[in-house]
Amino acid sequence: MNSAKVISVCFMLYAISWISGVFAGATPAKKAPSTVIIAMNEWASQRVLSKAIGLMISGMGEQVEYQDISVAHQWGALRQGFVHIQVEVWQSSVTDVLVKALADKWFDDLGLHNAKGREDWWFPAYVLKLCPDLPDWRALNQCIEVFADAARADEGVYRTGPWNPHDADLIRALKLQYRIERYSGSQPLWQALKAAVTKQEPILLLNWTPNWTDVRVQGQFVEFPEYEPACELVEAWGLNKNMAYDCGKPRQSQLKKVAWSGLKKQSLCAYQLVQNMQFSSEMIANASALVVADGHAENKAAQLWLAMYANEAQQWIPKTCLAP
Repeated sequence: MNSAKVISVCFMLYAISWISGVFAGATPAKKAPSTVIIAMNEWASQRVLSKAIGLMISGMGEQVEYQDISVAHQWGALRQGFVHIQVEVWQSSVTDVLVKALADKWFDDLGLHNAKGREDWWFPAYVLKLCPDLPDWRALNQCIEVFADAARADEGVYRTGPWNPHDADLIRALKLQYRIERYSGSQPLWQALKAAVTKQEPILLLNWTPNWTDVRVQGQFVEFPEYEPACELVEAWGLNKNMAYDCGKPRQSQLKKVAWSGLKKQSLCAYQLVQNMQFSSEMIANASALVVADGHAENKAAQLWLAMYANEAQQWIPKTCLAP
């Protein structure tokens, strides 16, 4: 067995023993355990962290279920109690919906993570050799041939998933000679990135931070005109006086956790655990990397992640949920 496999096995054994040991002191349920339902979106870090928090909640005597659900559909589900916990909300992606939902008390705001996020067009660092004026957005039209594919030499290609509907508006507003290639989700997007990195080929795609690339692939965001809310609302605001969306996405996004309002009564320990948990950028990046870069299944990745951050995770357990 090589050293990498030995380390992996050791981490796994430690994770299992930690989960068992820490929660051996958790207060056992005095009634039939309720079921806590955790929302599962489609990107790797959110899924691994959901499974990790689920392991902690189950260790406190609760039954846990995981519900696959889209970001768009989760708000109504949280409001109605069809799902109970969302551990990783990117506020920049859902600002209007989230602000309204919280103002109308659809569900409870359980606070911010320490991590700050960003998402936008991104390229690997080695691309700078081919397009040295990046990350300035004006370099994109100077480097069309760098990002073109065999289909059309006169258009660059920007790769993304089934999100961010305003990318086309950005392209039109800033008069970029690029077309969008959409993938079904993050997995094929990362496959395209890894293939390009292996061959050291140029690629331009949606990325975000914290993410697995933070700890595996050096790269940079394209620096578009800086975001202001007026960019989306006032056509005359920016460089293009006739079109909105002539700016990039916010350069810093808050990451939040939310819960169904009824969870506090149903499972106070789970509710307080989510209130207490604080993810750093490194924690989120490593959660993603365990799956995307290292190839672990989500359940194993959750155990390995808990082993990596055992000290931090133990501090999140509410004191009232530990046996004396």
